[in-house]
Amino acid sequence: MQALPLTQSGIQQRGLMSSSEYTFKLVQVCLPEPSKLVVMCDKRKRQCVCLCQVYKSCLDGLLPNYQAFYRVCSRLTKHQSTLLSGQDKQLLVALAGMDVSVPHVAVVSLAVCCRALKLCKVPAAVLHAFDDIRLKPARQVVLGLPEHILAAHAQPSPNPVQLQMTTPFPVTLPECALPADFKKQHGLLAKPHKHLVHRAVLAQHMGEFKSFSTSPFQLNRKGIAHSSRTWQNSEKHVYLFLGYCHHYQQVSQPTLQLFLSSPLIAQFVSFHIAAGHSQLYIRNFLSCAKCVLRWWQSKPGGNHPSFVEGLEWLQTLGLQVADQLPRPSKDPKGLADIGKWMCAADLVHTIHGAEQQSQAQMQQQGVTVETSRDMHDAALAAMIFSHLPPVRLSCIRSLVGPAYLGPCLHPDCKEPSCEGNRLSIMSESPLLMRISLPHHKNARKWGKAVIEFDVPSDLAQLLHTYLGAPRKALLEHHLLIGDACPYVFMDMHGRGFVAAAVLTLYWQKWLVSRGGVPMNPSMCRQVFVDERQSDSATAGPSNQGAAMVMGHNVKQWDKWYDMQYHPRLAQNAVDGMQSWRAAMLQSHTLAAPDLTLSTALHCGHVLVSDSEESQYQSCCSDSDSDIDIELD
Repeated sequence: MQALPLTQSGIQQRGLMSSSEYTFKLVQVCLPEPSKLVVMCDKRKRQCVCLCQVYKSCLDGLLPNYQAFYRVCSRLTKHQSTLLSGQDKQLLVALAGMDVSVPHVAVVSLAVCCRALKLCKVPAAVLHAFDDIRLKPARQVVLGLPEHILAAHAQPSPNPVQLQMTTPFPVTLPECALPADFKKQHGLLAKPHKHLVHRAVLAQHMGEFKSFSTSPFQLNRKGIAHSSRTWQNSEKHVYLFLGYCHHYQQVSQPTLQLFLSSPLIAQFVSFHIAAGHSQLYIRNFLSCAKCVLRWWQSKPGGNHPSFVEGLEWLQTLGLQVADQLPRPSKDPKGLADIGKWMCAADLVHTIHGAEQQSQAQMQQQGVTVETSRDMHDAALAAMIFSHLPPVRLSCIRSLVGPAYLGPCLHPDCKEPSCEGNRLSIMSESPLLMRISLPHHKNARKWGKAVIEFDVPSDLAQLLHTYLGAPRKALLEHHLLIGDACPYVFMDMHGRGFVAAAVLTLYWQKWLVSRGGVPMNPSMCRQVFVDERQSDSATAGPSNQGAAMVMGHNVKQWDKWYDMQYHPRLAQNAVDGMQSWRAAMLQSHTLAAPDLTLSTALHCGHVLVSDSEESQYQSCCSDSDSDIDIELD
């Protein structure tokens, strides 16, 4: 089923469907992942909740035994729960997306459901959520369990029967060809397998692994805690591996115990290679696998020698993957041949044209949704390139506007007075805007140094115009029942660019619409460095200052961004050798001595003297034997 629009409280709701006896309403429930719940109202507006097969996976993650919960409900209703049939059953099955072959669909009242949950001793958040739905039917309340509530009721996951890795370890990668039913979206978070994420064992494993990885103080873990972004990447790799095991290796119950199987890991790496994934992508998965193994090591009985051998095996595999698999080409000429590159002049001209066109349309047509979106896109493009040294995209995505007065939105921020990455208006006349970026990639390495600068006047005027009536028009158009977007830039649904992939697709589509090429926005940093380091670079900012705004140092330019660094240095050295050679020849001609030839009378050797007045140098030896030999 398609995603439903999100309401202010977090519930996703579809339109009502009516039959002869009931009115059905589908809501999305977070437990903690989205699931489906059907709330039914009869003609007397009494509400019932559907307890059927589609809801079973949610309860599996909360209750030790779903059958026990079903028996409690049956006992409370005296085994007289309502069975739906006919049109009511058909509507419920269609709305909930259930299997049409479900034999029985039983419903009980919310009051009975609340009492059953209380007897099963589930977290209080569930009871409150059901009570809100029961007592305030007009109010939309999300039925959700935050992770910190679940953690208080979670029990340590049981150890596997044999807490050790599968041995012997593979000595080579198996051959792998892409299967006929290959799908790029094969992870557990994909639609066909998403229900497996709610299984009790896997959910408990993931909760413990996240706590182990992200806790500020975890003394049986090497290194510091994972940031929120690092954890998201680790979670993504875990679900991709488990989805591969479920879909292609026929593993019915995927859990983190599968990381103890070295043959499965080797087959998954071969699968990546066959799919053409980059070596960096594979190495990130292997790093995630090592983190999972260290988590297993921290559990009771995790001191088996196979874990040490497994970590060394993964380290060796990562080194050989990095050595054998080629890195993706980032050469400007090669990228231009495949339509993934624009030079700096063309990119600046494209963005400047978008700025002028958006301002002209705003003056001619006034503030509409279309002109406001054009103004938003021009301001976003101007922030990415042209007016500023290319700031990191993560900073642009997390930039909040001057109207936002709440706490810092960065998930890892622990400073109570931090205002986050912010665009501020310092003065209206003359207009002065300032950007402060306390949260950037190298903030920890720089001792929490803040990247801060005043916005150029042209860009400040563009941003000031956009933050006025155009942004208000977009917020009113995309308003999510009172939930305003705090970020400066928003996607087509009025939400911030929380995911980097969303901004990438948005930028590519906009750039193509302006006559450009589908180039990634992160490539703008390489375009800028390529122009600044070229022999034909125009006057501009200092390299050190530009690198500071970009969030790194000049050494990173030569290593990662300037792909012409080594060829350019080599060519400049060869070209310089020609002038050096000419200078050497000229200096030899000016300083050449006056050489004459002379012959010694006592021997047959020709001697070279510096002048005619100098004494002849004898080549004869002082010994008589040498003289005799010379005379002979």
